[in-house]
Amino acid sequence: MEQELDLDAVIRRRIRGLRRARGWTLDALAARCNLSPSNLSRIETGRRRIALDQLVPIARALDTTLDQLVESDEDEDVVIRPQPCRTPGMTSWLLSRERSVHGVTVAKMRITPERPTGPEHLAVHPGREWFTVLSGTARLQLGERVLLIQEGNAAEFSTMTPHSVGAHEGPVEILTLLDHNGERTHLHGADEA
Repeated sequence: MEQELDLDAVIRRRIRGLRRARGWTLDALAARCNLSPSNLSRIETGRRRIALDQLVPIARALDTTLDQLVESDEDEDVVIRPQPCRTPGMTSWLLSRERSVHGVTVAKMRITPERPTGPEHLAVHPGREWFTVLSGTARLQLGERVLLIQEGNAAEFSTMTPHSVGAHEGPVEILTLLDHNGERTHLHGADEA
């Protein structure tokens, strides 16, 4: 029962916080979700029990999802403890949760010169990728072009161009943002090959 009351308090704070972040009054949000301002006030202050049929229009009006509005406020939802995933020449650490916001996956990769390269290892998939080099020099192959990306620099490119990221003259560590197709190709595809 205590956990349910804690979650109610979290939801109430989120509703109030999102409303205020948008600069809306109680009247403005109430009009957007077809509730009376007094009902919305009682929901925010805890003087009225929150009902599912009220949360759905409130979430919609605040441009969020019901899942995001009611997700747990526990520490395990905050701290990510990445586990290494090894393939020949590469170790990756998933730094975001599955089904993360906007479908973007964040990963750290350590690539060594032992990672297989060549035309048969070039990937193609819909979307865009971005990475920054944390240490070393990355070798980015985009079709016939080869670009060397130095420590501290970043690259962003269309993944419809055949591509691969490797190490140049020693190990390289990168931080990368991948969409769903990129994650499946570069992180999970390596495990399935």
